[in-house]
Amino acid sequence: MELLANKLRPKTLEDIIGQQHLVGKNKIIYNMVKNKKIFSFILYGRPGIGKTSIANAIVNELNIKYKFLNATINNKQDFDIAIEEAKMYGELVLIIDEIHRMNKDKQDLLLPYIENGTIILIGLTTSNPYHKINPAIRSRVQIFELYDLKLEDIVNGLKRACLYLEDINITDEVLKNIAMLSSGDFRSAINLLETAYYTSNNKTITIEDIHNINSKPILFHDKDEDGHYDLLSALQKSIRGSDENAAIYYLARLIAVGDLDSIYRRLSVIVYEDIGLANPSLGPKLMAAIHASELVGLPEARIPLAEVVIEMALSPKSNSAHDAINAALNDINMGNTGNVPKHIKNGNKDYKYPHNYKNSWVKQQYLPDNIKNRIYYKRKSNKYEDNLNKIHDEMRGQ
Repeated sequence: MELLANKLRPKTLEDIIGQQHLVGKNKIIYNMVKNKKIFSFILYGRPGIGKTSIANAIVNELNIKYKFLNATINNKQDFDIAIEEAKMYGELVLIIDEIHRMNKDKQDLLLPYIENGTIILIGLTTSNPYHKINPAIRSRVQIFELYDLKLEDIVNGLKRACLYLEDINITDEVLKNIAMLSSGDFRSAINLLETAYYTSNNKTITIEDIHNINSKPILFHDKDEDGHYDLLSALQKSIRGSDENAAIYYLARLIAVGDLDSIYRRLSVIVYEDIGLANPSLGPKLMAAIHASELVGLPEARIPLAEVVIEMALSPKSNSAHDAINAALNDINMGNTGNVPKHIKNGNKDYKYPHNYKNSWVKQQYLPDNIKNRIYYKRKSNKYEDNLNKIHDEMRGQ
């Protein structure tokens, strides 16, 4: 018996649930298909939000030759075969799932064919490609992020799924409950609906039936409700406000739905935006915690993340680097740029080499003339910055 999720597999872009920023009318993938011109790209986003569906809809609508491989499961020989098929057809769309796990041998094998257009790559990944994809591949493709599905998207998709289930009896309230339990994963929602249908009494599905199958807490992540971005914002504000208990609570909320990538990204921002120069050792500590979390996965990943979040909340705070770069960017955006002073241009003989002077410091102008007196970095008083500034003042004989 064919699974309901497979029956619902989109055949055209119009069948896609959500992702209107990519597949909606006159958006980039919509226009690509309309113009019958496809190029290499990577789709990334959480599980069950439409990556494979979009790839399948594209090749189906364009009616072009394609091959589907998995970077983990398929071996080098499978990739060799794909290349030979591409040469034979003159062009082949190669859809690679879990592309962030593709090893160097496979990448090196594909690169020249992606470069010359013999292979058009569609990569699928749940991991941020800016962190996980080899730069050699990344530089040859476009990268498109898929957004978390809205609650209404999943409910509408479930209503479409109900058309394939004969004599089903289910209310909108139950469909919404299924959608909320899916935590934004449409495939998970379909599977839950199908399980409930075949285990229910007389094909009538109740909320009790749903909770007998899936009793996890309802923590739906949605941009427009009390979800994904609200929780991430609350996590950041709790750490910034040095409330370790609130920080751990919001971390737990995010861990409960397995949203590790969002946790990693937000903590990486916090450690440099809010803690910054008050405790710069926390940056490497966070990276080590993220690495450990990636190695062990959930549920154990909660332990290194909890440890580093507590330390971040208890740490002294400084946003001086954040404010400094914003001030400099503001000058640039306002047109206050100016020319690089002549004496510090490449190879100029008038440049004074600081290491030739006492304390490795010599007075000379570095900023352009029109902003030569600008002060972007404004000191915050904390142990580490006080120490840095003391050394800096002594270097300049102040």
